[in-house]
Amino acid sequence: MPPLDGITVLDLTRVLSGPYCTMLLADMGARVIKIEQPGKGDDTRAWGPPFQYPSADKRRAGGPDVDGESAYFLSINRNKESVTLDFKHPEGRPVLDRLIAKSDVLVENFRPFTLTRLGLDYQALAPRHSRLVYCSISGFGQSGHGPPYRLGVAIVDIVSGMFAAFGIAMALLARERTGKGQQVDLAMLDATVALLTYQAGGFFATGTVPARLGNRHPSIVPYETFAASDGEFVIAVGNDEQWRRFCTIAGLPEEERFATNRQRVTAYDVLRPLLADRLRTGPRQFWIDRLTTAGVPCGSVRNLQELFDDPQLGAREMIARVEHATIGQLRTLGVPIKLSETAGAVRTAPPTLGQHTDAVLAGDLGLSAGAIAALRRQRVV
Repeated sequence: MPPLDGITVLDLTRVLSGPYCTMLLADMGARVIKIEQPGKGDDTRAWGPPFQYPSADKRRAGGPDVDGESAYFLSINRNKESVTLDFKHPEGRPVLDRLIAKSDVLVENFRPFTLTRLGLDYQALAPRHSRLVYCSISGFGQSGHGPPYRLGVAIVDIVSGMFAAFGIAMALLARERTGKGQQVDLAMLDATVALLTYQAGGFFATGTVPARLGNRHPSIVPYETFAASDGEFVIAVGNDEQWRRFCTIAGLPEEERFATNRQRVTAYDVLRPLLADRLRTGPRQFWIDRLTTAGVPCGSVRNLQELFDDPQLGAREMIARVEHATIGQLRTLGVPIKLSETAGAVRTAPPTLGQHTDAVLAGDLGLSAGAIAALRRQRVV
């Protein structure tokens, strides 16, 4: 039984950080009900190309004629159920309220105060749902707001989703001890700052603003990418003993001026060209084989084809295959967290828009077919 089996998550998120968070929870067994706007859905359903189209088997079987599913959406919405619901509609809000009452966790990534105006913020819901864990993901948090700035890389969204999932897990654990839910306030700004680790430590220690370093490490040398004769590879010499072994493999003299890491960092501008000239004389596999045998950390810089051809990914079950309602067999990434006793799993494909609306409204809320049809006529669902 996965660790979050029996936990119901109401997912009011879209785009990346929120859906990634709820996917992590779903991978670990939580039931995730994704609420989407009728007729439109999560914004990322329209983000493409690339789109993935029905397989040949699906087409031969007379499957539905569809425009294709966004590869972006498919990548972060597995193991979920999709319910279309306009909860701003007067007839839709009571439906959402009943779903909240049956949920353990609510996750949202609206702009701060958007849900406050609808009476759906944590302060409004907590008195009626004392055990609810309520997670808000936003660019700058629920307090101390300033002007917005665009963060340039998606790693910020991904790590925010990871921190949010961890915060939810911690809040659920605390609820088992106290009987009360709480709010998880996750700011992408905070998540980004938390990643600075040794860069922040260097700044706190010296007051010097770090410069851009490309692929090199600020305090270890050599620890970066180098060009071999046929492509790039990474060398990570973490101590002086590894440096001596590296020099032996590379056929370089062990010069006193480069003997310690401190000296190598200080003399980087002199040392780097010497290493680059030597390493470009051979193919990367030549260097990787010999350095690996000598215990010097290294590895090739691979494209995605080379990465996914690596048998290690198969051994780690990091490529999963699931059956999608319209596409057919779909490849997706596996679950990176391996628990020995209560493992998570990729169980279901990302849902089509509204795929589970009728099942959730009937099975969870007890609505009749006629009541669901009436909501559909009003475009509430």
